[in-house]
Amino acid sequence: MMTTREEAIAYGLTFSDAYMEMPFKDTNWQLIRVKESKKAFLWVYEREGYINLNVKVSPEWRDFWRKAFKSVIAGWHQNKEHWNTIILDGSIPEKDIKTMIAESYALITDSPTKRIYKAVKKIPKGKVATYAQIAEMAGDRKMARAVGNALHKNPDPEAIPCFRVVNSKGECSGSFAFGGLDEQAKRLREDGIEVVNNKVNLEKYGMKN
Repeated sequence: MMTTREEAIAYGLTFSDAYMEMPFKDTNWQLIRVKESKKAFLWVYEREGYINLNVKVSPEWRDFWRKAFKSVIAGWHQNKEHWNTIILDGSIPEKDIKTMIAESYALITDSPTKRIYKAVKKIPKGKVATYAQIAEMAGDRKMARAVGNALHKNPDPEAIPCFRVVNSKGECSGSFAFGGLDEQAKRLREDGIEVVNNKVNLEKYGMKN
């Protein structure tokens, strides 16, 4: 059973790039943050005789956890729409506490750009996907423009094959970010895809979601 500050912090620090900080004058508050963004996914403090944990929560799970356990309440001192407070009074199974902390970490480390790159990696060799398809796979069909922006900043073109992304008509980019005007068509042909007049037949080569 997880009931102590030490246990909660120790578990929080098992996540990738997590570190602990005490940013306030009140040393009761300890935060577990993620290095790159410096965002906190776990707040640890004592209140009314119990160690409390504040964790970020998605709207679809927020009320589930509050109804499942009396000791999970709306986030104390934080946005009650997006944060829950877990009171470590011994009434919540450790596996559920760990699940809530893990969900908080996943929400804090998630970003649209990461989801876009993950979606692009799923395009198989010999297939292409449209910007709208990638946006939908990344969670929001309306962010097709964001897909283009993310691909122009592609940090690892070899692992993230952005040359397999075309517009809604199957057309290659007019100014492919990695090597000039004809580079995208060249890479697609090397992939076994026919490119005619800078255009790919989506019926034949389009990835099916």
